[in-house]
Amino acid sequence: MILFTPEELIQYLYNETSPEKTAAIETALQEDWTLREKLEVLKTSVKSLNRIVESPRPQVILNILNYARESVTASVE
Repeated sequence: MILFTPEELIQYLYNETSPEKTAAIETALQEDWTLREKLEVLKTSVKSLNRIVESPRPQVILNILNYARESVTASVE
């Protein structure tokens, strides 16, 4: 039985494996329930990552706007 690394499984999830590696992983998935479990955990993680939305704190936005305002004012004078 071939052991696949988490990196290889992630590549498989993103369709970045060669046709040969894809076939080998799919064959292994049919035979190895622990590999299927690992893949399911990675799938869940990928879905979670796709839903994460980050935005800056309001204070950061205000600092940027103040800096821009000061820069415009300084260049006009």
